[in-house]
Amino acid sequence: MKIIVIDDEKDVQILFRQKFRKEIRSGTLQFHFALSGEEGLQYLQLNGTTDIYLILSDINMPGMNGLELLQEIKQQYPGLTVYMITAYGDDYNYREAIARGCDDYLTKPLNFEDLKDKILPQDLQN
Repeated sequence: MKIIVIDDEKDVQILFRQKFRKEIRSGTLQFHFALSGEEGLQYLQLNGTTDIYLILSDINMPGMNGLELLQEIKQQYPGLTVYMITAYGDDYNYREAIARGCDDYLTKPLNFEDLKDKILPQDLQN
């Protein structure tokens, strides 16, 4: 299962690789990282979406923000599952993310055990 993580902070890549180390090593999960909304869209355009299980996107990014990215993804690739992630759990971002079609809304700091429960089949956990 391939997951695309879109976040302008490079440290996020290290964190995901640590928290999903076992799943990456076993081949259960593959991660691709993009540092901007534009880079994330470019990846989808160049590589297609047939093997993408989930997109996790930060909301607050320079350039194309996560809400704009979400809207583009849902227009161009309506079948993709997109979870939005934010450090700011405010009502405006939540309402906008829901209105633009996000499949889940997560706040930072991420609870990786909860995230694993959401994305991994029960028999692949722990």
